[in-house]
Amino acid sequence: MPDLTLDDDRATGAWVAPLVSTFLTLPACVLVYFVGGFSAMACDSCAGPEADRFESSFGVAFPLLLGGLGLALFLLAASWALPWERGSTARRVGFAFAAPVLVVGVYVVFRVLVEWP
Repeated sequence: MPDLTLDDDRATGAWVAPLVSTFLTLPACVLVYFVGGFSAMACDSCAGPEADRFESSFGVAFPLLLGGLGLALFLLAASWALPWERGSTARRVGFAFAAPVLVVGVYVVFRVLVEWP
């Protein structure tokens, strides 16, 4: 007969960090994706070398932005997928914290990389 008095190793409130991160990361990802996508029109009226500089820098920065947003979503999913045990609490909170921070960081890098008109 199994011993029912063993201490349960499940972490109470393990869902809090991923939930808060979800409420921050998903809207931020959507907002940054649309701002990044619409910023391609910033140089619609540009011509010559200014347009060439903008397009070449945007061609590097936008895929980097998409990759960073994908990584942020992966970190968010990892924070939900980790085992709900006390031993995984630090990793879960770390992944949950890193996801929205990465979205902001990737957007800042995007803004720096693009040569705006």
